[in-house]
Amino acid sequence: MTRRLPVGAEIVAGGVHFRVWAPRRARVQVVVAPGEAGARRVPLSAEERGYFSGQVEGIGAGARYAFLLDDDEKPYADPVSRWQPEGPHGPSEVIDPSTFAWTDAGFPGVGLRGQVIYEMHLGTFTKEGTWEAAARRLPELKDLGATTLELMPIAEFPGRFGWGYDGVCMFAPYHHYGTPDDVRRFVDRAHALGLGVILDVVYNHLGPDGNYLRQFAHDYFSERYTTDWGEALNFDGERSGPVREFFLANAGYWLDEFHMDGLRLDATQSIFDSSGEHILAVIGRRVREVGGARTTLIIAENEPQETRLVRPTEKGGYGLDALWNDDYHHGAMAALTGRSQAYYSETPGTPQEFISAAKWGYLYQGQRYAWQKNRRGTAGLDLAPAKFVTFLENHDQVANSARGLRLHALTSRGRLAAMTALTLLMPGTPMLFQGQECASSPPFLYFADHGRDLAALVRKGRAHFMEQFPNMAHDEGQGLLDDPAAPETFEKCKLDPEDRVRHASTLAMHRDLIALRREDPVFSAQRPRGLDGAVLGPEAFVLRYFGEEGDDRLLLVNLGRDLHLVPAPEPLLAPPSGMRWQVLWSSEDPHYGGDGTPSIESEEEGWFLPGQSAVAMRPVMGGGRGGQG
Repeated sequence: MTRRLPVGAEIVAGGVHFRVWAPRRARVQVVVAPGEAGARRVPLSAEERGYFSGQVEGIGAGARYAFLLDDDEKPYADPVSRWQPEGPHGPSEVIDPSTFAWTDAGFPGVGLRGQVIYEMHLGTFTKEGTWEAAARRLPELKDLGATTLELMPIAEFPGRFGWGYDGVCMFAPYHHYGTPDDVRRFVDRAHALGLGVILDVVYNHLGPDGNYLRQFAHDYFSERYTTDWGEALNFDGERSGPVREFFLANAGYWLDEFHMDGLRLDATQSIFDSSGEHILAVIGRRVREVGGARTTLIIAENEPQETRLVRPTEKGGYGLDALWNDDYHHGAMAALTGRSQAYYSETPGTPQEFISAAKWGYLYQGQRYAWQKNRRGTAGLDLAPAKFVTFLENHDQVANSARGLRLHALTSRGRLAAMTALTLLMPGTPMLFQGQECASSPPFLYFADHGRDLAALVRKGRAHFMEQFPNMAHDEGQGLLDDPAAPETFEKCKLDPEDRVRHASTLAMHRDLIALRREDPVFSAQRPRGLDGAVLGPEAFVLRYFGEEGDDRLLLVNLGRDLHLVPAPEPLLAPPSGMRWQVLWSSEDPHYGGDGTPSIESEEEGWFLPGQSAVAMRPVMGGGRGGQG
């Protein structure tokens, strides 16, 4: 028979076919309608390599089932369950993915160039926390100018709320958000609006609660490696073949059955594989195969900044598309807030850092990194700028503080506007975190709904992690931390839709900057080596974007005090011959809450950079030997 997935429950003529990998078991039964009076037990036949399979007649979509293993009377969810309507501890449900009526046949997929990514958490994006409610908000994101949504993990996890990184049923969408068809409706609606959707997946560990894979096979996990979050997965040890098959099937499944446009791979530094072909390269190939004619996008988080992940496979790389650029974020946080503790200590936020980030992506590409007492990063000077995803906020970094406050609450309006302009106009691939575009009033905290004992361990572990910041290493700082398991912690993180009205000027600024990035031929080019920069003052710098035939752009950023550049011996400030500079965009526009833009360059006064501002300029005819704004 032909199956969509190598294991799991699949509808066939006359019933449902079940297949499961359970090499540690001698007998496996499928129980249909477990816990009900009419429950049926059907033995599965043993195959080679520890697989069991069989067909149950007379059932179809909607049937509840579980597996019984040897003499254990506890029913276990299918490791490849497509739906857990009662959570990971309950029975699985048979799903027929072929019945959904897709309308997105013309959607071309998502490439890397030109993307503006929007990271979102389904449970807090709306008050309802459902796919249906989120789908109603999609036109707002289209209007903002976002092009691709990056969904935080949705694989089934225990409890009523969580970030999703403790998933345990890897093929089942989290039941509190809605049904599998609700996910499909969301993606279909996004595609109708021209929005791509990529999914954050966790292939480095599984959650501690509701993870029953060991009941089927110890071989899912490896004792050769360790991770910060749980047992490492076995991608290269004995009997790793079915484990690799399991995760490759998962990677393709989200594209095949839910029409996702790609994946974001969490913490790839903890995906260990010493075999001949790294599992990340194989995942990349599988995504491309399933995507077919549709363009796909694969983004990796990688703390040690290994650039081989985005190099071609024929050159020894893994063939992925882009990498999160934490260096840029850390420098921006230092410049905006003055933070220089813990992992912020190696990026003080100087003007040269931002010039280098705009030109080269990672700031650390092999230099010593004192915070880790080691070298950090690998060479990447040859990589295209778009391969670096740049951001001022993401779920981790907002929550890695005492109160989970957004940046607008930690710095001045002017500084944040200037840094927002840099992020959205530099040639990397920009990413916004939900609510950032409208100065979200609610915080974003760490939350996870676990049972009492596990919740206590999570609370202790979170407090210990925060102790790397000196202010959090004492009782006073620790007392600021919200309890991750408290329902009110989760509830207070939900976006307030009124912020779109309350902070309309911030929303307008983001919308206009994204439009400028999209519509201006120079800012949109993302050309390798397409710009240069110069330090103009202690907190000021200029980026010059090189266009065709002298149609250049300037981006002037001043995070400090008013700056008069007299003299101004910097050739990047000189306009093209016979032209002068004209203001194209300014963070001091009153429409954005600014105080108005003064003359930036004049024959009489020279250059003037207003404090805590950013100004984009373009050349226009006129000006002889010099130019004026």
